[in-house]
Amino acid sequence: MELFPDGTHVRLRSRVHGTYLHADEDGSGVSLRPRGGGGAVPSAAGVWRVHRVLRDGIQYVLLHGAAYGLYLALSTDEAAPPPKGCAGSRVVQRGFDHPELDAVMWRPVPVADGGGYVLLRHVYNGNLRANGRFRFWNNSGVSLDYYFGTRSTMRHWRVELVPPRPQGAPDLPHPSRKQGGRTGFLFLQHAKPEADRRRVIKHLRSDEPLNFGQDGVRFFSFYGRSVYNLRTQMGIRANQGDVFGTIMCVQAGLYGRLTPLVNDLPHSDELMNIVMFTAGAPDAEALVYPDVDAEEP
Repeated sequence: MELFPDGTHVRLRSRVHGTYLHADEDGSGVSLRPRGGGGAVPSAAGVWRVHRVLRDGIQYVLLHGAAYGLYLALSTDEAAPPPKGCAGSRVVQRGFDHPELDAVMWRPVPVADGGGYVLLRHVYNGNLRANGRFRFWNNSGVSLDYYFGTRSTMRHWRVELVPPRPQGAPDLPHPSRKQGGRTGFLFLQHAKPEADRRRVIKHLRSDEPLNFGQDGVRFFSFYGRSVYNLRTQMGIRANQGDVFGTIMCVQAGLYGRLTPLVNDLPHSDELMNIVMFTAGAPDAEALVYPDVDAEEP
């Protein structure tokens, strides 16, 4: 457990492929990618924050993504097959909705060969594994492998610590301006039609009780994925118009920990729970942001 101190940020690197476990931009899947993600995938998608839980005398490690706040989990949809070419069961991102939710519970087990690698064993005893050892064209899949007949290095992971960002919160990405886009209310930039999907945003202030399950939680409809546009809406609705003094965290599930929201939203229309902080306030100053560009200490 010493490789997973509570509250720290980590990367998980596959021993075989040398690529890193990433939260996919669809807000559902996970995959292996080079460090930094690449393309439209933010660097933070390859960083996970440790959430330790003690249950029945056993310490479990939960991992929620630094990009979207969702937890690494075994899929509870028995009808959902693993990704094509992968062995075992599907691994996904999801919210931490119940304190006894088995799907998000993991236990790191050191690999005995002295190489510094770990197995990430699920509470149901399967191991997180990379796929595609002999399929270089399809080696980004991740699954939960229940087969214990071999000691495959596809189940081995190197844990790399990610230090906090000394400068604090990074700048938010501006909305992309694509050919044929349009501007609307409050100069919010709209891009291609796909980006204008509607989702519901429930929101609380950081000085309110953190309980999105209570009645009367404020909400509004939001279109698109731009975190910059979402901050504009939140600043007007919840921070007396102080848009640039607005800091947002997302909570994935009623029992999820808060994750600073500094990347564009995932490609989904799932409801999001947002907690609004005011820049300069003590609780805002206590937020921790991973330094995604730093080398391993």
